[in-house]
Amino acid sequence: MAETKLLFHLSDIHFGLEDNRALDWVEREIAERQPDAVAITGDLTMRARPAEFAAAEKWIHALKAPVTVEPGNHDLPNYYLPSRYLNPLGRFEAFRDVVEKRIELPGIALVPLNTNVPAQPRLNWSKGWVSEQALSDCLDQIDALAKGTRALVCVHHPLRETGTQGTALTRNGEKALDALAQRGVLGVLSGHVHDAFDIMEQTPHGPVRMIGAGTLSKRIRSTPPSFNELTWDGEELHVTVRNLEGIDTPDMMIDDVPVDAMPPRGEGEPVAPIDRVPRTDPPAY
Repeated sequence: MAETKLLFHLSDIHFGLEDNRALDWVEREIAERQPDAVAITGDLTMRARPAEFAAAEKWIHALKAPVTVEPGNHDLPNYYLPSRYLNPLGRFEAFRDVVEKRIELPGIALVPLNTNVPAQPRLNWSKGWVSEQALSDCLDQIDALAKGTRALVCVHHPLRETGTQGTALTRNGEKALDALAQRGVLGVLSGHVHDAFDIMEQTPHGPVRMIGAGTLSKRIRSTPPSFNELTWDGEELHVTVRNLEGIDTPDMMIDDVPVDAMPPRGEGEPVAPIDRVPRTDPPAY
């Protein structure tokens, strides 16, 4: 029987509009529970400002666990286009050691897949885009894992096309999911939508489990700040949504990925809950 691995999945901290009560709680949880690894799936900052990155770097390097970080759309410079085009991840320099880092544990690995590009042929650059190079790099890393090791792929944007090309959440998401299905990945960890979910996405080569984490910022949508606690015993991956309000996991999860993950109106101010049907039973996988 394999030793059970404990993983924490955090996302959308948005330093600049972070929820310090939630962050203090998560930091204590990490110190006390000592997870085998922590995956942070993007949007560390609110506006990619140096002070926000400095706060993120200080918090991440204080965590008592191995950490891997995926960049999010909020982490790319918006207002200085030369930096965005020429060095989009330049402001991560203080903690490049954890950005897009593959973490290998006995039987399971966290593998990065960047869903950000500096520019897109559509007006909304906040949406995801899986480039050929990013997908190739991810697949090469999966192929290089030790035999029997299952991969959890870490992205920022959910790999969901949802609709026409004009409204697609992540361009080339379906292609990426199909390629990951062919490699039998254990699941895809993402953020971006600020609410947790755990769904199966069908592809031509079989289903892929998509697991989304909520936010640890003040930019809440339909659920309070939260993170995912994942346990892997070698056969089953179990997901628990942890939150300060003590809400049960099924009630913290939305039942599908929104067509468009629009931010709240007014920074730091929660909006009315989105129309959703909470899960009444945990998913059976």
